[in-house]
Amino acid sequence: MSKMGFFTHRYLFHFFLLTSAVFILSWLLVLRSAGRTYSIDYYKLLSIAKNNNLYANLQARASINEEAVILSRNSRKCDSSEHILKVFMYDLPSEFHFNLLGWKGRGRGVVWPDIRSEVPDYPGGLNLQHSIEYWLTLDLLNSEFTKNLGGRSAIRVHNSSEADVVFVPFFSSICYNRYSKLKPNQKRSINSLLQEKLVTFLTAQDEWKRSGGNDHIVMAHHPNSLLDARTKLWPAMFILSDFDDASDFDSRKTLLYFQGAIYRKDGGIIRQELYYMLKNEKDVHFAFGSVQKDGVKQASTGMRSSKFCLNIAGDTPSSNRLFDAIASHCVPVIISDEIELPYEDALDYSEFCVFVRTSDALKEKFLLNLVRNITKADWTRMWGRLKEVENFYKFQYPSQANDAVQMIWQAVSRKVPAVKLKIHRTGRFSGSITPIERRD
Repeated sequence: MSKMGFFTHRYLFHFFLLTSAVFILSWLLVLRSAGRTYSIDYYKLLSIAKNNNLYANLQARASINEEAVILSRNSRKCDSSEHILKVFMYDLPSEFHFNLLGWKGRGRGVVWPDIRSEVPDYPGGLNLQHSIEYWLTLDLLNSEFTKNLGGRSAIRVHNSSEADVVFVPFFSSICYNRYSKLKPNQKRSINSLLQEKLVTFLTAQDEWKRSGGNDHIVMAHHPNSLLDARTKLWPAMFILSDFDDASDFDSRKTLLYFQGAIYRKDGGIIRQELYYMLKNEKDVHFAFGSVQKDGVKQASTGMRSSKFCLNIAGDTPSSNRLFDAIASHCVPVIISDEIELPYEDALDYSEFCVFVRTSDALKEKFLLNLVRNITKADWTRMWGRLKEVENFYKFQYPSQANDAVQMIWQAVSRKVPAVKLKIHRTGRFSGSITPIERRD
């Protein structure tokens, strides 16, 4: 019996080796017939077959090689659009965007204007400084008709699972400016009603539920826009604002320029303090001004004839005055301790701006001594850098490489990894957020 047992064990051992070899060969044939490019060491696999850990080792190597195939497949798919921000834009009813400009769609269910034949105008004046939602929306619509991706930072995709971010095309600034006041027989303004409808719409969408809103881009560029909805749409990404000239150093006769509202509340009280300190200086223009009549034209002329332009905190930490100074090639002197600057993760503002702490600016003669001691060579260097970066602050349609529209998309793109990390971490234990599908 013991002898029979020996032969039986020996027979089983050889049978195990034979079936293992057949299994390995059939496995290799299946892989080859499937056309996959696994990198397999045949000799190592045959040696593994002699071990009792055959299955575990094969499983481990198959997992490793599967990852290699996914990486290889992804590398083959890479093209010129691989690093472009992919944006899913909701087809919100036109009452949220172009209808607010007076555009009426032709036909039932028409959401967007055909921008190849008509581009609705945005109202001018002060409205333009908060028109960012208009330009970004046009750029996404235009991306569907543009084959050349050169200079483009974002494209619209129609499958949200392919998108890096989700864009909400609500013209919130113009909605506040035009529709925040009650009309006769109205109990609530159109601005308030649209905000409520927007919150209801967004929070019901699968895209919002999947990410908790973290990857959504909401525009509230005017400081008073979307005030009702902002807290309800947290933690979306909000785009907020508080936010050709050849004259050189010698031709700019005014040393320091400021024209605007002087008496402001809260942090803006520094304006009146500086006014009393600087109003009698011969080479300083510090005067009250407004947008009435020729106010804008006068301010533009004054900036172009000045070496330095003051950007002082007002009701909010910043204003469009900074960008007017950049466009006028007037070196900005920023006195605003809490200011947040666009693209600052990519641009070094100290190369073309002078920053002064509020506490220092209020010291007698500190500000004047500082700017007077900036040499012609240093000023010319900053002035030259202003001319290099000014295009980053220009909105235009069609958008061009590295203008304001593309720079904003690039800034959003740089935030995507952090947003995805937050979404993934939030989804660890939450049953309300569906994990984002893995993309090959």
